Amino acid sequence: MPRTERDRELSRRRSRKAKITKLRARYNAAKNDTEKQEIVEKARRLSPFIEF
Repeated sequence: MPRTERDRELSRRRSRKAKITKLRARYNAAKNDTEKQEIVEKARRLSPFIEF
C-alpha cells in the first residue's frame, strides 16, 4: 500500500526531530564559537525558528 501524504509528513517530522536532537548534542559539545555558529546555521536550514 502506498504511503499517504500524512505518512510522509510524519516521517519528515520524525527525521527532522532526530536531526535536531543530534545537532543540539553537537552544539553542547562544541568548543569554540565558529563551530557553534556552523551548527546553528545548519539547524536553521532544517527549522528556521529553532532556539539553542
